[in-house]
Amino acid sequence: MPDSLNHVPPTGPAGRGATDGAPLIEARNLSFRVVGAGGEVNILRGVDLSIGRGEAVGIVGPSGSGKTTLLMLLAGLERATGGTLRVAGEELAAMDEDALARFRRDNLGIVFQSFHLVPTMTALENVAIPLEFAGRADAFERAEAALRSVGLAHRLRHYPGQLSGGEQQRVALARAFVAEPKLLLADEPTGNLDRATGDKVMDLLFEMRARFGTTLLLITHDPALAERCERQVRVGDGLIVADSALVAA
Repeated sequence: MPDSLNHVPPTGPAGRGATDGAPLIEARNLSFRVVGAGGEVNILRGVDLSIGRGEAVGIVGPSGSGKTTLLMLLAGLERATGGTLRVAGEELAAMDEDALARFRRDNLGIVFQSFHLVPTMTALENVAIPLEFAGRADAFERAEAALRSVGLAHRLRHYPGQLSGGEQQRVALARAFVAEPKLLLADEPTGNLDRATGDKVMDLLFEMRARFGTTLLLITHDPALAERCERQVRVGDGLIVADSALVAA
């Protein structure tokens, strides 16, 4: 396994990539609205949020409250319609689509409920994608190491359709972490898995997050998963209605 995948940087708010006291995420009066046949809908209505480097934050709240929209804005997959947003020192509103793609490549890992693997690519090829985009000559070597780290050394040449749901999500985890991102965004990562399989996947996610000192934002409806984070942010009706640190017993 390459040395960089074995490296264990400091965790906590001063974790990987921290060069000063600036937060990794800084949102001020962030809003997002859409206009449909029924008129204007305000999905986010003035969100203020600061996330320190290395934090693990659970984002909770009812369906339709704006959690996934917030994640899409943080990833640069949607553009805010108001307010300011800085992630990893970058003002996302100032970027064009090419710059946003490079920003995601260099800073983010994303894990979705539905895996989002390319069905015509093997597990190895799926994990190598972000490294190939970055022009890494060792893309497949590092991808193989990442798959070994999630227990899938025996599945390198298998296609997503040949893998179980839990195996597909482990491939997605390997892909998300292979470039050692500053920020991991996870949207209901166990939503399509049974409880036992989901617990194993989350054990891996938190283990890898600790190994790399990655900042984690985890959207979940599962209180037990949210409680594994250091902090919980509750979203309701497009606003942050509670923000509390969790204190270990």
